[in-house]
Amino acid sequence: MRTDLNGWIKMVALVDKCGYFYPMIQLVTKTVISAEDMFRERGGMLRASEAIALGIHPRTLYNLRDSGKLIQISRGLYRLAELEDLSEPDLAAVASRVPQAVVCLISALAFHNITTEIPHEVYIALPRHIKRPRMDYPPLRIFWFSGKSLTEGIETRNIDGVAVKIYCPEKTVADCFKFRNRVGLDVAVESLRLCVQKGASPRTLLRYARICRVEKIMMPYLEAVR
Repeated sequence: MRTDLNGWIKMVALVDKCGYFYPMIQLVTKTVISAEDMFRERGGMLRASEAIALGIHPRTLYNLRDSGKLIQISRGLYRLAELEDLSEPDLAAVASRVPQAVVCLISALAFHNITTEIPHEVYIALPRHIKRPRMDYPPLRIFWFSGKSLTEGIETRNIDGVAVKIYCPEKTVADCFKFRNRVGLDVAVESLRLCVQKGASPRTLLRYARICRVEKIMMPYLEAVR
């Protein structure tokens, strides 16, 4: 071990005399700094595939992660550690990994603060033709939507620098009545009551109820909470 160390020191000294050692250090440092700048220019978060496409070597990503300059949010998703803490890390991670996803049902209710439920998974809506995404974390609860029930009522929110698609409160309430057997009728009714208390228009609620084909089911509950 000592012989190897002495040999390494002699080699470094030799390379240093030839004038190559310091430029090599500067090149490595420049590579790391350039990679960090690429992250900053793109909001501080990149998928590994995006980083590699920009010319960042995988080894550089791992070095930045191991040195604490990058945080691995989920598999293949990295974020600069210097940024402020994420307010909705799970939603940002899912939107980055699954751009077709629309946050729905319990996750959307929690985001809009119209439920007392705490989601332990990220509830997302996907078109029926999309292949089921695979993520180690966060856990996903996937619902397959189609037609206007998929495309209507989508809002795009900037969450932690990531564009996150999420259904508006009124559409989310209608979705909860549509999937009442999956999320619970009590959850749907509570979300309707809280949504109305926050000033939601009954006309808008009924429009989305028609799209989700639950107008007759939701109408008596809407009359009761108005």
